[in-house]
Amino acid sequence: MGMRPKAAMWFEVLTPRDQLTAALRCLAASGAVELQSHSHSSGGSALPDLRRGLDEFAEIEHSYGLWWPLIEPRSVALTEEPAMELEHALNAVRAWQDDARGLVAELTALRHRAADLELVRELIDGGTQRLPDLHALANAGPVLDPRLYLLPAAASLRELPADVLTQFILTRRHRFLLVMGESPQVVELDQKLTALRARPVSLPASLPGEHAAALATVEQRIGRAEEERQSLLKQLEAVNRDHDLAPALGRIRLLEWYAANVPALPATEHFAWITGWTSDPDGATLETQLGKGKVHYLLRLCEAPADLDPPSVLVNPVWARPFELFAGLLGTPDVADVDPSRIVAIIAPLMFGFMFGDVGHGAVLMLAGFALRNRLPALGLLVPGGISSIVFGFLFGSVFGIETLLPALWLHPMHHPVTILATSLVFGVFVVTTGLLLDAWQSHWRHERRQFWCSRVGLVVTYFALLASLLDARTLWIALAGAAWFIGGAAWLSVEGRAEQVGSAAMEYVEVLLQLLVNTVSFVRVGAFALAHGGLSAAVLGMAAAPESLSAQVIVMILGNALVIALEGLVVSIQTTRLVLFEFFIRFLRGSGRRFQPLPAPEGDGPSLGRNPR
Repeated sequence: MGMRPKAAMWFEVLTPRDQLTAALRCLAASGAVELQSHSHSSGGSALPDLRRGLDEFAEIEHSYGLWWPLIEPRSVALTEEPAMELEHALNAVRAWQDDARGLVAELTALRHRAADLELVRELIDGGTQRLPDLHALANAGPVLDPRLYLLPAAASLRELPADVLTQFILTRRHRFLLVMGESPQVVELDQKLTALRARPVSLPASLPGEHAAALATVEQRIGRAEEERQSLLKQLEAVNRDHDLAPALGRIRLLEWYAANVPALPATEHFAWITGWTSDPDGATLETQLGKGKVHYLLRLCEAPADLDPPSVLVNPVWARPFELFAGLLGTPDVADVDPSRIVAIIAPLMFGFMFGDVGHGAVLMLAGFALRNRLPALGLLVPGGISSIVFGFLFGSVFGIETLLPALWLHPMHHPVTILATSLVFGVFVVTTGLLLDAWQSHWRHERRQFWCSRVGLVVTYFALLASLLDARTLWIALAGAAWFIGGAAWLSVEGRAEQVGSAAMEYVEVLLQLLVNTVSFVRVGAFALAHGGLSAAVLGMAAAPESLSAQVIVMILGNALVIALEGLVVSIQTTRLVLFEFFIRFLRGSGRRFQPLPAPEGDGPSLGRNPR
C-alpha cells in the first residue's frame, strides 16, 4: 500500500470572521492544506475585494519602498477582518507618505549628488589621461557648455560633432567622456549619448584647479554628504516610528499573501468557512497548528463533494521523495496508479552508476549535488547518483580514469565489452518485467482484473516465452499460445463486433510486443555508455601522458577529467531520465492524477517588504 498514492481528505473549518486570517496562517504553517472553495451557502464571501487597496499600496511602494524598513510578516498578527485591516494599514502608510515625502526627496537628491561626487573623485584620482582645469571647466559659460558623461562599457561613439571638443578618460572601473562646446551642439550630442544610455555626471562648482586640492575638496564634500545622509535617515526613522510603519507594512504583506492564495470563501455575518483538501488523514496536525495560534475553530473531516476530484498525495520515505520528480515529468499518479518513486530510487542510481562508474568522478558529482541541492533541488539527485558511481568505480577499478590504483572487484569494462552489454540487457529485462508486474498490480486497483487475466496476460506470456527461446527454441510455441490468449481474450470480452475486434487486437498485440522488445534492447545503451566512459577516460590518460613536463601532465589530467565529468554527467543524466520515462513508465504509468499543492506560508512568500537603502 505504500506505493499507492492516497486521496487527500476533504476538510472544513468554521472560525470567527475576525480570526480568519490567523486561521489561514495556521493552516498554511501545517503544510498539509490545499484550499478549494465549495459551498451552496447563500452567505457572502469572506474574501473582500482587496485589489484596489493593494494596487494603491503597490504605487506607493514603487515610489517609497526603497526607504522602508525591512519587515518580517511572521511578527505581524491580524485581529480584524481583511478589508478593515487593509484600510487601517493603508491609512498609516498614507500618513507616513505625507510626512516623509520631503525627507525622501532630500535623501534621493543627496544620493544622486553623492554618487556624482564619487565618480568625480574616481575621475580625478584614477584617470590615466591628464585632466583639464576642472575649476575652469565647471565655470565655463555662458556660450560654452561643459558636460561630463559616464559611458556604458559597450557604448560605441563613431560620429562626434567636429565643432565640439571631447576627451575620453579611462579609470580602472569606468570610461568617461568630457565634452565642451556651444550649447546647441552639446544638446544635440547629449541626445545621442542618452540613446546610448550614457549617464550625465554633475561637475561640482568651485573646485580648485590644482589636482590634489580638487581631490581633497571632493573628499570633504563626500564626507559632508554622508553626515547629512545620516541625519536625514535618523529623521526618517523617527517618522517611521511615529506612524508605526513597520507593523502597517507587515499587515499589508500578509494581506497580499491572503489575496494571492486564498479563494473566495463563504461567510456569514460572524463566521467564515474554510474548505479544501488536507494530507493530514486524522486532522491532528491541523488541530495542533490551530491550537498554537489560539484560534477558535470547529474542524471536520468528511466526504468530499461529489463534483470535486481529490488531489493525489504521494506517501514516500525521505530517501525516495527526490525521485518523485521522475513521475511528475509525465503527470501525477492517480490514486489507482502505482507511485514508482521507491523503485526509481533504486534503478535510476544503478543505471547512472553503471554508465558512469568511477570512484573519483562519482565523488565529485556527489559533493556537487550535496553543495547545490538547496539552490536547485533537482541537482540533489547527483548525491545518490554519485554514490552509485563510486560503488561501480570500485567494481570497475577506476579512479579518475586510472585503472591501476585499485583492483577491479568485478571487471574492467574495456576488457570485457560483451559482458558489460549482456549485463545491461539483463538489467533491461528486469526493468521491463517490473513495469509489467506493476501494470498487473494496478489493474486490480482499477477493477480491471477480468480484462487483464482474459487478455493482457497473454502479452506477458509471449514476452517471457520469447526471452526463454534464446535458451530453448521450443518455448516459441508458448509465445504463440500467448498471442492466441491476448487476441482471443480481447475478442471474447467484446460485446459486439467480435470479428472486427480480432483484427484490432492482433494489430495492438504486434505493436505492444514490438514496443516491449525495443524497450528491452534500449537498455543496451547503458552498457554502451559504460564502454564510452572507459574509452573517453583512456583518451584523457593518453593525452596526459604525451607532455614531458609533470606540471603539464597534471593540468591535462585536471582539465580532461573536468570535461569528462561535465559532458558525461549531462549525457548520462539525460539517458537515465529517458530510460525511466520511455522504457519503464510507459508500461504502467498513466499520470492522470492531480498533485496536492499545499497552501504556501506567508513567511516563505518572497523577500521582505522594505529594501534597505544603506
